[in-house]
Amino acid sequence: MKIGIDIDDTTVITVKSMIKYADIYDTQILGRKGTNGNLGLIQNRYYLKVLYGWDDKTKFDFFDTYYKNVLEECSPMPNAAETITKLKDEGNEILFITARLTQIKNCDTENITIKTLKDNNIPYDKLIINASDKLKFCMENGIEIFIEDSYDTCKQLEENGIKTYLMTTKMNENIDAGNIERVKNWNEIYQKAKSYIERIEGEER
Repeated sequence: MKIGIDIDDTTVITVKSMIKYADIYDTQILGRKGTNGNLGLIQNRYYLKVLYGWDDKTKFDFFDTYYKNVLEECSPMPNAAETITKLKDEGNEILFITARLTQIKNCDTENITIKTLKDNNIPYDKLIINASDKLKFCMENGIEIFIEDSYDTCKQLEENGIKTYLMTTKMNENIDAGNIERVKNWNEIYQKAKSYIERIEGEER
């Protein structure tokens, strides 16, 4: 089965390094107050605008300054590498489909991402970067299961016949996910995905 997986805050923890450098940028460059650790304000994936009140220009100026640092400091989610390895070893095809930005100054997003996956022993068959329209890439690549932390993306994929699992995070925990299955960790992802794969394969016999 073809399994699509998001990277940021699904496979690796990105919010920690993002907030670290956003606070530095907000306080040291913009001369403002930063978040003061008030991550409780995060209610959706657009947390830079929510926490700091930045417009798009300010956000991309920040990315030009610190995006490379943010990506290089991402650490894997607990059991992500082990679970993805197990899914691949069981015959599933693993495709990482991420909206990570590629047009950022002094930041080779693709090579940083490849290094992060390699250094953390996370296997995959294909890596697609700068995928702002994940439905398009999922349809083109025949994705049957997708694991993602964006509720909006999960909803769109579900509506187009792709089984999705919503990784619960600070950014989405208060959203009513409706019929979309939530998962709290990679152990739970494995259990649910394994059960789904076995059911689908049983129906096809």
